[in-house]
Parts: sequence; C-alpha cells; structure tokens
Amino acid sequence: MPNALLLFDVDQTLITSHGSGMRAMLAAGREMFGPQFTTESVSFAGRIDPLILHELIAAAGHEPTAERMETFKQTYFRHIHVTLAEAKVHPEKPARTLPGVLDLLAELEGNHAGLCRGVLTGNYELSGLAKLRACGIAPEVFTIRVWGDESRSVPPTRNDLPAVGIAKFGEHHGRPVEPSRTVIIGDTPHDVACAHACGCKCLAVATGFSSVDELRRAGADAVVENLGETRRVVEVLYGLTGGGG
Repeated sequence: MPNALLLFDVDQTLITSHGSGMRAMLAAGREMFGPQFTTESVSFAGRIDPLILHELIAAAGHEPTAERMETFKQTYFRHIHVTLAEAKVHPEKPARTLPGVLDLLAELEGNHAGLCRGVLTGNYELSGLAKLRACGIAPEVFTIRVWGDESRSVPPTRNDLPAVGIAKFGEHHGRPVEPSRTVIIGDTPHDVACAHACGCKCLAVATGFSSVDELRRAGADAVVENLGETRRVVEVLYGLTGGGG
C-alpha cells in the first residue's frame, strides 16, 4: 500500500512535444480572432491552461467570457491532435519522452509499491492525455491525475493543485497521505511554489527553460539535471518522502 505520493509535471519534465500546445493555441486563436492573433505576449512555461487561455483572449482585445473560454478550449482541443501528429514525425524535433523517464516509471511501477505515481500538470485533461500518449507514455501508469482546471480559486492557481492530488490519493486508497510525504516533480519555479504552498516537497528537473541554479534559487528541495540516473533519482525521492517503502 502506498504511503507517499509522487506528482509529475508533464511538459518539459516527462515529455517534450516541442511547442505543440503553443502552436495549437495559436491556430485556435487565429481561427477565432483572425490572422493577427498572437501568443507572443503570454508566458506559457509552468502555468495552467485556464490562465493562459484567459490571457490570450484578453490580449486579443476580447472579454474572456465563459462562452469564449469554452469555445477557445474546444477549438484548441481540435488543433492539439494535429500539432501532436506533426510533432511525432518531425525529422529533427520529434515529440518524445525526456531522458530516463520511461526507465524511471518502469522502476517505480515494478519495484516501489510504496510510492504512488501521479501527474500534476497545467494541461487540461484532454490535451494532457493526448501529449502523454503521443510521446509514448500510457496515462494508466499514473494512479492519481491532477489537471490544470481543477483549481477552485478565482482566479485559478497552480498552488491549489497539490491539495487536489492529496485528496484524490485519499479517495483512491482510503486513507490520507501527508503533504510532507508528497513530492512534486517539475521543471519550473511554478512547480516549486505550488509544492511549498501546500507543504509538499519539490524535486526540480532542469529539462525545461530553468537552469539548475535558477531552480535552486527558487527553493527546490532537490535538483537534478534530468531523470536519467534511475537509481539516484529513486534515492532522492525516498529521501524527500522520508522513505516510501
């Protein structure tokens, strides 16, 4: 029975789809608002999709009403399948898992029953699942899944999401997990902030746009270049959870 929870970010932590999501949002925005629509003024890394869509609509000069948000989301979902299909066969920058990810997930699944595997991502569920599958990860390896639209704050915030994962752990396993035995694994300072906001630990991975030094300065409890050294990463995870087996 698991007594610790690992929540992995998706983009630039488990996988890279080389901007498929951004390209899909650009295509969706141009379909809705015309060829002048741009994503250049909005930050994407480590942020949740509802906030990104809200800011994109506002930057295009429109009120981000619930109806516009829903239309943009559904249009984005149509385009993400196209951009991911293109990325899968890109000759130079294919959509793929990042170094060590598949080995780490297999090791955790096969030999570490005390560490419950989950995802915590800014993606909507449909786009998050599509990205994982496109890069060769079966979503079913994750018992707990937390999506970017599960914050109940206004405006929504990523800092709510670890508590959602902890609650889902309790619902699934019939008993709670302590925040101090929950580790967020991610590649941005936003991952560090959301972990600490809920009393969780953070293993930061320098596979995104933040360097090891930047992630350390953000306050990560541990930092690795990537998830490529399976044994070392597992040791770090056990150290952060106080032992998971």
